Amino acid sequence: MRAFLAEFLSDPRVVRLPRWLWLPVLHLLVLNTRPRKTAEKYSAIWTSEGSPLAVHTRKQAELLQRSDPNLKVEYAMRYGGPTIGESLKKLSACSEITVVPLYPQFARSTTDSVRDCLSAGTTMVENFHDHPAYIAALAAGVERHWAARGKGEKLVMSFHGLPRREVDAGDPYRDQCVATAKLLAGSLRIAPGDYFVTFQSRFGAGEWLMPYTVPMLEWLARKGAHKIDVVFPGFVSDCLETLEEIGIAARQSFKAAGGTELSLVPCLNESEEWIVALSEIARRPS
Repeated sequence: MRAFLAEFLSDPRVVRLPRWLWLPVLHLLVLNTRPRKTAEKYSAIWTSEGSPLAVHTRKQAELLQRSDPNLKVEYAMRYGGPTIGESLKKLSACSEITVVPLYPQFARSTTDSVRDCLSAGTTMVENFHDHPAYIAALAAGVERHWAARGKGEKLVMSFHGLPRREVDAGDPYRDQCVATAKLLAGSLRIAPGDYFVTFQSRFGAGEWLMPYTVPMLEWLARKGAHKIDVVFPGFVSDCLETLEEIGIAARQSFKAAGGTELSLVPCLNESEEWIVALSEIARRPS
C-alpha cells in the first residue's frame, strides 16, 4: 500500500504542488500515516479474488476479448501493476493500438496522466462521457437496480471530485460530468428536481468541486428523504470509493442524519451492456 500511494501521490498530475514543497510532506508525513488507514478501508471490501477494482478490470478485459476475437485485449493499471508499459509490450506486434483510459469524463489529472505513459502515435480515447452506448449501459444498470430493489425517493449521481482550481484553469471535467448526468436522467426520464449531481473523494484542505456527496446525503435525510439511490457514472468498476467511501462511511452518515436506506446502484462492472459499449468505444475512438 505504501508503494502504491507513493507512486500515485508522486504523480505531478495528481498533486499539482511544487515538488520541493510536496515531496517532503509526502514522504515524511503522508506515507507514514495514510497507508495504514487506507489498508484498513481496503480490508472492509477485499474479496477472495483480491481488490474489487483489479478483479472487475481483469474480467472486463476478458469479456471484451471473448466478445470480439478480432481484438487483442490487454488491461493495465495507471498505478501498480500490470503497468501500462508492460501491457503495451504484449501488443507490440499489433499494427494499430488504441488505449482506452477507463475515465468516462476527461480530466488532466487522470486522462493526461495515462497519456504521459504512451509513446507518440498511440491512439488514445480522450473521453466517452456522452457516448450513447455508455449512457445506455448506465441507464440499464439503474433500471435493473430499481426492478430488483425498488426506486428511491431521489437519485444521487456521485462523481469523483476534482480540485476547484483545475476547473477554473479550464479543465472540462465538471462540464462533462454534468452532461453525463443530464443524458442519464433523460434516458431514465427523471425530472430535474429528482436527481442531484455531487462529487466525492476530496483529498487535502483546498476547495474541490461541490456539492460534496456526503453533506448532500445528510441534507436529504434531514429534509425527510428515507430512501436514496446512489449511482456512480464516473466509475466503470466498483472500488474503494464506491464500496467503502459511500457504501460504508456515507451510509452511516446518511442514517445518522435520519435516513433509512442508502441503496447503491452497482457500477457497470461486467454488465453485458457495458462490454458492448466498451467494444464500440475501443473500435471507434473519438
